[in-house]
Amino acid sequence: MTEAHTHDINCLHLDDATRQDAALRLKSAKGHLEGILRMLEDPEVYCVDVLKQVKAVQGALAKVNDKVLRSHIRDHVTTASERGDTEAIVNELMEALKYQF
Repeated sequence: MTEAHTHDINCLHLDDATRQDAALRLKSAKGHLEGILRMLEDPEVYCVDVLKQVKAVQGALAKVNDKVLRSHIRDHVTTASERGDTEAIVNELMEALKYQF
């Protein structure tokens, strides 16, 4: 196992770097959402401006989704045969892929 993957292969948790990156991205998305809500309080808000901000939030969420899925594949799917749970992990991955944008 490489230095970047020092966790126990039997411990199927999200790695620290991915968790921290996802948290930062989600905090940023939260700020964008709060901004959109403030925009919607303005009766003069321009529709296209709202659409742009919604798209920015969707992009941030898609990045989080991608990073978490990538981490899952790297840390859990590729090591399934070592743990002896290949079928369970494949089923879990198929379920996880349903949540991709």
